[in-house]
Amino acid sequence: MGKKNKPSLSLSHFIGVVVFSLCFVPKSVLGVKQELRFGKNGEFKILQVADMHFADGKTTPCIDVFPKQMPSCSDINTTSFVERMIQAEKPDFIVFTGNRPSALNNSRFMLLVMVLFVYLMELLFALWAIGDNIFGFDAIDAAKSLNAAFRPAIASNIPWAAVLGNHDQESTLSREGVMKHVVGLKNTLSQVNPAEAHIIDGFGNYNLEIGGVKGSCFENKSALNLYFLDSGDYSTVPAIRGYGWIKPSQQLWFQRTSAKLQRAYMRQPEKQKGPAPGLVYFHIPLPEFASFDSSNFTGVRQEGISSASVNSGFFTTMLEAGDVKAVFTGHDHLNDFCGELTGIQLCYAGGFGYHAYGKAGWSRRARVVVASLEKTGKGSWGDVKSIKTWKRLDDVNLTAIDRQTDKWIVSLKEIIAEHVTNTIRTCNILETEIAAFVFFSNKVDKTLAMPVVLGVSNCCKYSYWESIERNRLVITSDEHMRWLTTMK
Repeated sequence: MGKKNKPSLSLSHFIGVVVFSLCFVPKSVLGVKQELRFGKNGEFKILQVADMHFADGKTTPCIDVFPKQMPSCSDINTTSFVERMIQAEKPDFIVFTGNRPSALNNSRFMLLVMVLFVYLMELLFALWAIGDNIFGFDAIDAAKSLNAAFRPAIASNIPWAAVLGNHDQESTLSREGVMKHVVGLKNTLSQVNPAEAHIIDGFGNYNLEIGGVKGSCFENKSALNLYFLDSGDYSTVPAIRGYGWIKPSQQLWFQRTSAKLQRAYMRQPEKQKGPAPGLVYFHIPLPEFASFDSSNFTGVRQEGISSASVNSGFFTTMLEAGDVKAVFTGHDHLNDFCGELTGIQLCYAGGFGYHAYGKAGWSRRARVVVASLEKTGKGSWGDVKSIKTWKRLDDVNLTAIDRQTDKWIVSLKEIIAEHVTNTIRTCNILETEIAAFVFFSNKVDKTLAMPVVLGVSNCCKYSYWESIERNRLVITSDEHMRWLTTMK
């Protein structure tokens, strides 16, 4: 009896098996770029997480919480907040705007510091306080810390992206090393730097395009553009102290990218009169964030604007580009406001992480942005009509606060006049609330707003109306019904 020949595996068979196997490998593992586009509801929702300051998980203590919270508070609280936000908002995209791990490079020294820290904690527990700068007591292994920080986003299978903060390089990886590690994680659309930019400062400068609804006239156009930049860490110029800034090479890349996107958007089919809106994300705020006071922003300002000590001119660069509608940053954890400067919203997200400095009793928070498309006369989805934003607090109810809308297609007066006319004519007020309009654009004439407010108040027999914080007029009934409008 002769020996049976062992089945041989030819090269073609081997390739076939490999290709078949790859059909079951997630796209993100293969490095295939995921497609971002508006959903069938005509919306695209972004969750912004700023200043997680994630370190070593359950062994990392919280900062600036009440003493009674300290024994059970750690990085796990930060992870839980990310998970709850994802579950509540179900975003289409998640943006992390800097400062994940922030550690000392010498682990032996860090262990010594940790011992001293625990000793001081025992002495000062009843008078818990800590300074604004959180540079030590953090991540022993940057890669492990990054993996843990982004784990909720990765587990959600939602596309996400990240930019660097000023602390991310203070552990065991350089700034370039951090971005390279991030780019290798699942579901991320982060990039180390754009391939077309041969010389560019920093790491993590890139853009992403959000396509129109599948099957619509804007299916093959970018209806919303996202720009991400590395705002640096600290000045490398001996004569200039303080934080870093967005350099000329980065601004040149931004200008060229914006111009290219605008040219593509203006071309047929569906040639447009103006550019698609752009949103810009980076960590350190621009000096222009100091242009506001409580009369012309929505949110709170509880600390100074920690921008670079020099103005690099990036705000002017964005203004000249003509497509940027809003800038979103982090860095100053106790600021969460949005203010409009010459047509561009400058917005903080507010501090998110529990190992980042904050204020006891002032909830950690995250910012949500929703871009909505306009319905065309044929019932299809068109270009972007409005951009809304709000924040959620890490409390029992994940309370949503400071809702704002930026509308540039329909005038604010027309929206208010139509809504209020219909309301007063029928006096048919909803049981829960009339409406909640808090607009970015503070251009409502008092001559229009006051009769509107008084008319609704009289018609609906509200118990009282009063002026409250930050230029908002609120009418409240016994049933807690509200109608909000912003006045200049």
